[in-house]
Amino acid sequence: MNSSSGRSEMDRRAILAASVTVVLWASAFVSIRASADYFEPGALALGRLLTGSLALLCLLVAQRGGVPPRRAWPGIVGSGVLWFGVYMVVLNWGEQLVDAGTASMVVNVGPIVVALLGGWFLKEGFPPLLLAGMAVSFVGAVVVGFSSGGGSSSVLGLGLCLLAAVAYGSGVVLQKPALRHATPMQVTTYGCLIGTVACLPFSGQLVSDLSGAPLSATLNVVYLGLFPTALAFTTWAYALSRTTAGKMGATTYAVPAVVILISWLALDEVPGWVTLLGGAICLSGVAVSRMPGFRRRGPEETAAPAAAVETAR
Repeated sequence: MNSSSGRSEMDRRAILAASVTVVLWASAFVSIRASADYFEPGALALGRLLTGSLALLCLLVAQRGGVPPRRAWPGIVGSGVLWFGVYMVVLNWGEQLVDAGTASMVVNVGPIVVALLGGWFLKEGFPPLLLAGMAVSFVGAVVVGFSSGGGSSSVLGLGLCLLAAVAYGSGVVLQKPALRHATPMQVTTYGCLIGTVACLPFSGQLVSDLSGAPLSATLNVVYLGLFPTALAFTTWAYALSRTTAGKMGATTYAVPAVVILISWLALDEVPGWVTLLGGAICLSGVAVSRMPGFRRRGPEETAAPAAAVETAR
């Protein structure tokens, strides 16, 4: 009884943490759009990561988090380079070359990459409800993408968005084992620091862009570092440590639906009915993926009732 209620409480906390991540990552699209005219892709990523690293380091020192154990470092380094570094730079670059709808469709390959790699390398398997939910959400993401309008696309832009999706999926799968040996705060902080180091070649570009950017654009970069990076990646790691990589990847399919709502409220971009339909499909797919599956009874479970009947005789 106590263990069941404890598990339920832990699940609620993980869902709450994942919800915070989804909302903040969705808000990042609005801030990136507001800053893109003033910052190059690499400079924007570095500014975001520098801000996030400073905030995370202060929190880690205040909590006396310490240094992760040696066994956590391969996953931290891998996710830091791929997810914090490559993903952010490549996605910023790709969205300059293709329209937002096309970019969102291609990047939404990421959760599928997470499910496939998690099933194979993390031995999470391929639960039918998870795969069904991801399929439904992907259809919703495609609907949202097409409803965003036409726009130009390029082979390079599509390739960059696909690379961003693969980097994101690979980073999540690498991060999961690290969370077995280190705390979510440690994994997030040092991953962000490694991503920052990987982006240091863009330092000159960042200094140049900062000198010409208005205060509002600079504040957007600070916001991206503090909330969608420092806070959202920490809540993500917390939730990921308490569930499978596949389920967490499927949860991010809710991001397009939340982006629609935030754009509606913050940018006064009234979505069309098709866009709203796509957002609803995304959310329904996430709900399906989070449903508890039916577990097959093992031989020992099927043998127990038979033994009870025999005893009763």
